[in-house]
Amino acid sequence: MSERHRKDSFLRAAEASDNGLFLGMNKLPTVSRTVDDEPYTIGHGYDERPDLLADVLFGNSRLWWVFALRNPDILKDPIRDFKAGVRIMVPSKQAVNIYTENR
Repeated sequence: MSERHRKDSFLRAAEASDNGLFLGMNKLPTVSRTVDDEPYTIGHGYDERPDLLADVLFGNSRLWWVFALRNPDILKDPIRDFKAGVRIMVPSKQAVNIYTENR
């Protein structure tokens, strides 16, 4: 694991090249389904702004990628597909905190 990236970054599992200037293949984390997942319909105030919703729900705007990795069939583009009226599944704050703490 790279020590160059914050624990809340989806790039934290990416290895650096030999010279340390480039990222190698990134192993995207998986955000699995849990019984605590909640359905959520994206509101107008969060249109194309998963960072704002992540800040409200998880207390950290850098966790915007959780929505994309939990809803890969719905959010193909994690920004442009994050539209008002789209229904996604959102993991609990506790599940996300445990996930980022253990990585």
